[in-house]
Amino acid sequence: MLNGKTALVTGSTSGIGLGIAKALAAQGAHIIVNGFGDVDAARAEIAQTGAAHGIRTGYHNADMSKAEQIASMMAYAETDFGGVDILVNNAGIQHVANIEDFPVDRWDAIIAINLSSAFHTMRLAIPGMRKKNWGRIINIASAHGLVASAQKSAYVAAKHGIVGLTKTGALETAHTGITVNAICPGWVLTPLVQKQVDARAENGHIPVEQAKRELLMEKQPSGEFVTPEQLGALAVFLCSEAAAQVRGAAWNMDGGWVAQ
Repeated sequence: MLNGKTALVTGSTSGIGLGIAKALAAQGAHIIVNGFGDVDAARAEIAQTGAAHGIRTGYHNADMSKAEQIASMMAYAETDFGGVDILVNNAGIQHVANIEDFPVDRWDAIIAINLSSAFHTMRLAIPGMRKKNWGRIINIASAHGLVASAQKSAYVAAKHGIVGLTKTGALETAHTGITVNAICPGWVLTPLVQKQVDARAENGHIPVEQAKRELLMEKQPSGEFVTPEQLGALAVFLCSEAAAQVRGAAWNMDGGWVAQ
């Protein structure tokens, strides 16, 4: 379905980003990887998934908190891949503290990486998409883009901002072949969430599996984690012709979290 398209997925070396990158590769999209950690392993997984389509993978190590590095990454995509057809803004970090105790540098970093980076990639990707009259922008928000939790002020603010940015982008491109949507996952067992599970287990002196169950049941009625594969399948749908009139959606996949 996506043969000949190029997808840039930020924060795609693990977790949700890697799951989405693999799902798009399986549909024939070339993938530009961004992020830290085991880059070679991530690229190998993606390449293997898309091997039947002969996809290419690229990599750029842009720090998503820095506008000039994001601009460099987008220039690399243009030079080496002919631009970005599918943009998935997934990069994100987390910090947990009450507002009065929240470190200012952590607030600034979360807003920069979780929100401002999506603005920078979008502003640089949309002109090329307009020329082709085709594009898909998928911003990974969160259930926290729709509802709040205590001690996550920066994350909640950034993810609510992503939902608003998505809606604005959808309106500005409504008469084009570009769609802009957000996916709002609930709990997904990513490295970021695993840290929260481990902290809960340590602080409560309980087994890790019990900490997982408690974390899920506080928010997610299904009692099950959303998987990167499920999110990848939703991203593929949003790239399809069937989703051509899905515009400005904040699509929650959260085990019932925001239905409560």
